[in-house]
Amino acid sequence: MEKQTVKAVAKTVRISARKARLVLDEIRGKDVAEVRAFLRYTPNKAGEIVGKVVKSAAANASYNHGLDEDKLFVKECYADEGITMKRWRPRAKGSASPILKRTSHITVVVAERE
Repeated sequence: MEKQTVKAVAKTVRISARKARLVLDEIRGKDVAEVRAFLRYTPNKAGEIVGKVVKSAAANASYNHGLDEDKLFVKECYADEGITMKRWRPRAKGSASPILKRTSHITVVVAERE
């Protein structure tokens, strides 16, 4: 029988997907309690954002689906590219250079350990 999975998604978060993936690769497959402790002391912006998504996924699992929060682990997590905001920076001789402000959609899927 397939174990129930629960997910949480943060859309259009103001961090590039590449930077978010660095943190997501570290937490994949670990227990939720261990992940939350790890992310609390991760010294980059992605740690704080991913921590909120993990907390939301755990809350969804326990409140909406009745799963035991102590047995949860991160089954899968990924970051997809969101929209890219385009801005322009003035340069020499009346020209301009593009500034690409990238966003991402961060998804965390949790399940209960056997």
